[in-house]
Amino acid sequence: MIDGTLIRSRFEAMRSRLDERGRRLFCAAEARSAGYGGVSAVARATGVARSTIDRGLTDLEAVDPACAKVRRPGGGRPLLTQTDPTLLEDLRGLLDSTTLGDPMRPLLWVSKSHEKLALALRDMGHRVSATRIPQLLEPLGYCRQVNRKSLEGGQHVDRNAQFEFINAQVEAFQAADQPVISVDTKKKEPIGPYKNAGSDYRPKGCPDKVEVHDFIDKELGKVAPYGVYDIGANAGWVSVGIDHDTSEFAVNSIRRWRELMGLVRYPGSDRLMITCDGGGSNGSRVRLWKVELQKFADETGTTIVVSHYPPGTSKWNKIEHRLFCPITQNWRGRPLTSRLAVVELIAATTTKTGLTVRCELDNNLYEKGIKVSDAEMATLNIEGDPFHPEWNYTITPRRREAPS
Repeated sequence: MIDGTLIRSRFEAMRSRLDERGRRLFCAAEARSAGYGGVSAVARATGVARSTIDRGLTDLEAVDPACAKVRRPGGGRPLLTQTDPTLLEDLRGLLDSTTLGDPMRPLLWVSKSHEKLALALRDMGHRVSATRIPQLLEPLGYCRQVNRKSLEGGQHVDRNAQFEFINAQVEAFQAADQPVISVDTKKKEPIGPYKNAGSDYRPKGCPDKVEVHDFIDKELGKVAPYGVYDIGANAGWVSVGIDHDTSEFAVNSIRRWRELMGLVRYPGSDRLMITCDGGGSNGSRVRLWKVELQKFADETGTTIVVSHYPPGTSKWNKIEHRLFCPITQNWRGRPLTSRLAVVELIAATTTKTGLTVRCELDNNLYEKGIKVSDAEMATLNIEGDPFHPEWNYTITPRRREAPS
């Protein structure tokens, strides 16, 4: 007499751990060990059909690797595209009206969600759920994609030539052990308990609480970090300004870099090359920028060579991805609650390539809207390069008259 209770208990203990083929083989093994009448006894104890147990006995005796599959070839539910031949074409028709990608590319993307596409297909008489939409989109060549910033607008005809010119100048300065710096202003940051982009590790359920609205605090206001990046030394200097981002502020930041970092690394240097964008406080058309550089050259006796990047190429400025990007990564997810916090977070920025950063708060106030007359511009000792003098120029210290 075969005891079905024991068979049932063993089957229930293993049932949740076995797939379809495993259950079939388990029942077949129990039937074989039970001997005559084992198939019927196992079927009554487990509720598995006799035909399934018979197929399990066949799998136990077979040596063909094909029997290792969970289901035999052709088993399982047929594909939706087989039972509904017009499904893909109707889905393609829905996508054609919402496709936002380039139709000449193999990968396209759509703005409708899976739920909306499934609902539209059901309205057309198809039986499909939202979970099946991704599987149907794959053979059609659709996938999720984000926007890519690749359209730079109009390009100057001498764009590449200017890059080659800057590269040759930088190599010449570095070969002569003269400093080359890249300068720019990072975007202004509001000071206070405001949300900062990114995330950081904190105890679970304890995020930093910040203001719902980013209304500027009248007392703390914003700060404007102006960076100076030494290309050869892989070292950065950042002046955190509390007032307007003007050319005076920019040149004063360069002055502070020279006093605290430049003279230490380049003692006795009498030349300085500056690479910068074509706009902002250090723009190629900003008169005050050139006037302040002339004052800086007169004070230090340094010949300053300036090269601006062509229009629309500010992202290629070295300081953008070698200094500002690590700073943004370092303070991600941390509210900039005070000016001191900004200075400390910037100064703590490091990279695997050995970047070091020094930072200082600039408490000076800088006036906006200073006009520079033609007469004052005529006093500058500035000489434009034969190749695009509006982008490339040299400012030499003016001679000082001997006292009478």
